[in-house]
Amino acid sequence: MTKYGLRARVLAFTIIPTLIIGILLAGYFSVNRYQQLEDALIQEGVNVIEPLALASELALSGRNREALNRLLSNIHRNNSPLVTAIALFDTDGRLLVTSNYHRNFNTLRLPQGRIIPATTSVDTGEDGIILRTPVLTDRARVGALWEESSTQPLGYVAMQLTDDSAMLLHYRDTFFAGLIVLLGVCVSALFGVRLIKGVSQPITDMVSAVYKIREGRLDTRVSGEFSGELEMLKNGINAMAKSLSEYHDEMQQNIDQATSDLRETLEQIEIQNIELDMAKKRAQEAARVKTEFLANMSHELRTPLNGVIGFARQLQKTKLTASQLDYLKTIEKSAQNLLGIINDILDFSKLEAGKLKMEQIPFSLRDTLQEVMTLLAPSAHDKGLELSLRVDAAVHDSLVGDPLRLQQVLNNLVGNAIKFTEQGNVDVRVDARPAGQPERTGLCIHVQDTGIGISDSQRRQLFQAFNQADSSISRRYGGTGLGLVITQKLVHQMAGDIELYSEPGSGSVFSFTLELDKAALPLAEPLPLAELTGKTVLYQEEDSFSRRATSALLREWGMQVLYEPSAEQPIDVALLGFGPHALPSQVEQELRRQLAFSNKTVILLSSTDPTLSDSLLTAGAAHCLSKPAHYQKLAQALTEQRRPADEPVAPIALPPPASRQPMRVLAVDDNPANLKLISAMLAEQVSQVDTGRNGREALNLATVNRYDIIFMDIQMPVLDGIQATQEIRSQGGPNARTPIVAVTAHAIAGERDRLLGQGMDDYLAKPIDETILARIIGQFAQKTAARGQIDWALALQRAGGKKGLAREMLSLLLQSFDEFTPRLGAALAGELRDEDLYAPLHKLHGGAVYCGVPQLQSLLAGLEQALLDKQPLENLEPELLELEERIEQVREEAKAFL
Repeated sequence: MTKYGLRARVLAFTIIPTLIIGILLAGYFSVNRYQQLEDALIQEGVNVIEPLALASELALSGRNREALNRLLSNIHRNNSPLVTAIALFDTDGRLLVTSNYHRNFNTLRLPQGRIIPATTSVDTGEDGIILRTPVLTDRARVGALWEESSTQPLGYVAMQLTDDSAMLLHYRDTFFAGLIVLLGVCVSALFGVRLIKGVSQPITDMVSAVYKIREGRLDTRVSGEFSGELEMLKNGINAMAKSLSEYHDEMQQNIDQATSDLRETLEQIEIQNIELDMAKKRAQEAARVKTEFLANMSHELRTPLNGVIGFARQLQKTKLTASQLDYLKTIEKSAQNLLGIINDILDFSKLEAGKLKMEQIPFSLRDTLQEVMTLLAPSAHDKGLELSLRVDAAVHDSLVGDPLRLQQVLNNLVGNAIKFTEQGNVDVRVDARPAGQPERTGLCIHVQDTGIGISDSQRRQLFQAFNQADSSISRRYGGTGLGLVITQKLVHQMAGDIELYSEPGSGSVFSFTLELDKAALPLAEPLPLAELTGKTVLYQEEDSFSRRATSALLREWGMQVLYEPSAEQPIDVALLGFGPHALPSQVEQELRRQLAFSNKTVILLSSTDPTLSDSLLTAGAAHCLSKPAHYQKLAQALTEQRRPADEPVAPIALPPPASRQPMRVLAVDDNPANLKLISAMLAEQVSQVDTGRNGREALNLATVNRYDIIFMDIQMPVLDGIQATQEIRSQGGPNARTPIVAVTAHAIAGERDRLLGQGMDDYLAKPIDETILARIIGQFAQKTAARGQIDWALALQRAGGKKGLAREMLSLLLQSFDEFTPRLGAALAGELRDEDLYAPLHKLHGGAVYCGVPQLQSLLAGLEQALLDKQPLENLEPELLELEERIEQVREEAKAFL
């Protein structure tokens, strides 16, 4: 609805134009009429004053004041409606005669400095209309010209006129003009009202009808007889109402139909929801069954594999013929392949369920990669392939991440490259790439081969589970098809990307990128760079890939590399590399040629045959290494003097009794083969082994005997391992605090954490690895012997099993004690602020992480958190005193390890 209605608009458009035009016309005529009256008044005044001036000339000349007074009075009386006052002034402006009394004759006098006008002048102002005319003399002066005598003024007459009569006429005319305008407005209003009655009322009726239609009363119609456009509007509104009514009826039918369809749809959706809920429950149940199946299958498969692999290794320690040893190695290799397939399936299951956790531990990148290359080198050499590793000098070596998963990725890629390559090379290259943060480093690892290559169609299904590039019956290469899928998922879980470049017949290049944190301390064994720098090495290598990798490594160490002998350049050492197809006679011939020049010779072979290595060492080679040579071993070989060939060491069935730990252990397993195997393994490492076939027997033995370690199987009849462990702990007997190690074939995600949460002290997976078993025994043997500040087994674990590195890290920790002790003394004396202690404490905590000092590390972590929480130093005095005591204990205990 607009602000003003139709009625108001019609009246406004009818009255306002008439009113405006009338006002304009009345105003014009009123102003014009006033001007005419004013001009007539002035003309009448002129007609009076000019004859008066002529009549007063004679009397003024004779200075007849009485005659002048009479003249002015008569003129005033005869023109009293017109004249207010008449005054006669001389040439000096002095008043001579006036017709009556005037309040202020100055208004009639000429202003100061103004001359007498030559003709009649008219002045209008607040005092009315004032006329002034000169009184001229007709007498001629002696000696004056005629023109000057005739215009000589004797004075002037001033007359003030009144406009009362003129204003009265003006008011009368204005009144009649306003009356006429009002009459016109009334006539216009009359026509407007008639127009409103003929237009506004029908429109109001139509608006009312539209409102009713909008409210839903669709049977409303506009009635009445109209003409012109109103009739058309009425018909349109009625037609619209009819259409709306028909549309409403049709829509109501559609709504009823849609409601019926929706009700059926909702019933179907409800049925589908029930079915989906049932399907979800079935899927959850299937997932649970799958998990249990994988766990049980892992247990059931690993249990016999544990016996096969374990007894195969035990048999290898006995005296065997060459054929028997070969058969045993074949059995062990087949069992290991079967174990690898089981591990792939379990890893794939854990990755699919998102339960595979990535560790974040410090490791040496070059050592981690070299372990994979050393492990896979025999497979490459058996196929006559060259295997090379090249790490760019810009790559940071000490990193923090999951080295085991990185090795798994590289093992899958290099293993596939070896499997699908018949001849040529498998080259691993590690390049540096920029990282997003300064405390991180970027890696790009390439695995390149000269194998069969992969087509575009095969590439699309390459990273799909249980798919292979060649899945036909006649395929040459076996496998589960899970390796690359697991590799891709592991790389993605480490926040990296993997790519493939390949052409059929030209080989393949797998590249993956990672970003890892930098470790605070170096983790690799230090190289003898001082002895290597500046030395000249003659390097001869047939394979271009291996030559580039080794040459880059030698130059990184500061060595001068020659590829051809020179008479002018003395040689410190000769490095000879031979391919897999080199004959032993060729190798020995080249060795003799170098020995003829008295060159220290190091030989790199694409072979792991110990017989060939021994023969070359006997022939005079300083060192003989398998390719790709470990960078640590290569550096030592280039710096060490020539040594005689090692004598072959005969296999030893059991270690001498003096090397066994003086410990009594209990082994519990329900499988006779596994029990026999673990008993044999333990007998090699401890002095006394007791056995039990189920949890009940273990509980009975633990009640009467004191054991140093208990190895407990989990799934056993009568009483399982977890229940037996809880019973041993709760009884409070001699083994209430004895370390209990869970021995299980379960390898699913979370099994280790679950068992440790049930009271176990450690976890040993089947098949049993003798190295891990020895580490566990050594770890608990040291804890049993002395529970001091330094846990040397943990220190070795932090250093990757390298004793030299562990000692170096412990030495660095002792040096940091010397820097921190004065700050600690100042803090205890109250001479140090809280924020000044935080930085050195944080630095000391970072160094303790990499050493086997768990108690000291825990205390430092608590103090660091307390300082972050803004606790004052005086409240931390007991902890600071304990820290001072433990630092001294570490210093004392470190003397036994350094």
